[in-house]
Amino acid sequence: MDYDEEKLDEVVLALLYLTSFKEKFNYRAWKGYDWDTMNRLYEKGFISDPKRKTKSVVLFDEGFEKAKELFQKYFGK
Repeated sequence: MDYDEEKLDEVVLALLYLTSFKEKFNYRAWKGYDWDTMNRLYEKGFISDPKRKTKSVVLFDEGFEKAKELFQKYFGK
């Protein structure tokens, strides 16, 4: 199936915001999404490397702000 990877990346990043939680110095989110999409978000500098053994990724500052913006865009009222 053909699909718009950029749009998918935006929606997954928005959903990462939904599942994010604050740690001492950063935000993390559960990484239960498609590996190709997670790798693209990593390559764009929004999240930490998803290939690590942890069950979550770090949302870098820019990634967290972008995720928040996209969550509002797709799911806000």
